[in-house]
Amino acid sequence: MVVSDAGAAPAWWRRGPAVAAVIVLILGAELVLGWSALVQAVHQLRTPAWNWVAGALIAEIASMGTYARMQRALLRGAGTKVPVRRHVALAYAAHSLSATLPGGPVFSTAFNFRQMRRYGASSAVASWCIALSAVLSTGALVVIGAVFGLLTRSTNSWHTLLLYAGGALVVAFGVRFLAEHPEWLIGPARKLLSGLNRLRRQPADTGHARLVGFVDQLRSVRVRPADLTLAIVLAVANWLLDALCLWMCCIAVGAEGINPVQLVIAYCAGMAAASVPIVPGGLGVVDGALVLGLVAGGLTSSSAVAAVVLYRVISFGFIIGAGWLVWLIMRTRAGTPRGVPA
Repeated sequence: MVVSDAGAAPAWWRRGPAVAAVIVLILGAELVLGWSALVQAVHQLRTPAWNWVAGALIAEIASMGTYARMQRALLRGAGTKVPVRRHVALAYAAHSLSATLPGGPVFSTAFNFRQMRRYGASSAVASWCIALSAVLSTGALVVIGAVFGLLTRSTNSWHTLLLYAGGALVVAFGVRFLAEHPEWLIGPARKLLSGLNRLRRQPADTGHARLVGFVDQLRSVRVRPADLTLAIVLAVANWLLDALCLWMCCIAVGAEGINPVQLVIAYCAGMAAASVPIVPGGLGVVDGALVLGLVAGGLTSSSAVAAVVLYRVISFGFIIGAGWLVWLIMRTRAGTPRGVPA
């Protein structure tokens, strides 16, 4: 995308100082409140068990790979076959955009859409794949949290688990139903588009023809049950492998006493905090939620801080760094103009 006015900064860039101030305040408060634990954590980080660190890195790479394969299964099921290496590259690059830029999810979604179009997917298929992968990923995290919450007996009964699982399945299959019967969307979408046109002072029917064409493309989206099932399994595996990385980081810093069930509960709380994009990468927010969860699971404050710092070095530092490198390579090969992230 080319910036039309070189002198005008993007909206997200103008909010940069405010975002930076929020990050500084959060990190500053955490440093003041947890300084003693941080000092002990730094000491533990000097001598980690490197074999467990290597295992944590492998688990995190595998987690990224399963997410890429989940999107590949959905795209393949809709009739677009793309080599897995391209999906892996897309997963790394899009994740880096989402995690580090203010308003990152918007850039990430647009980047995903453009790349899938370059891979040969129609606009409808690309949009459908992005939407369903987000639904499956969110639903998988909810189900994992419910299952492990039940194992800790923090839920009242199996009815709670069935409610969460049922809700996730209803949403997933609801998206699939709308993809198979997109005519149900035409009426509400036309009303919404007409309302937007009134706000923009344009004719009420502006864009209606493109909307109908998009719906016609969406009619062709058909995903085989086997591919959808594989995508669901991979969505669950993506979260569990990431949680495995956190567990290995705990072992690496000498916190062997953590209960795996409590660890997954803490992990789900941290990822839920990450879903609210207050600051890029959830800096301070995710870390605080993870530390509190691990301490509640039986770790000392210093061990919890050390484990979370190591986990974030791998899941944020290494993965994000690799993702930006991949993004630069993809942009160079595609010949994208220099401007905002493509």
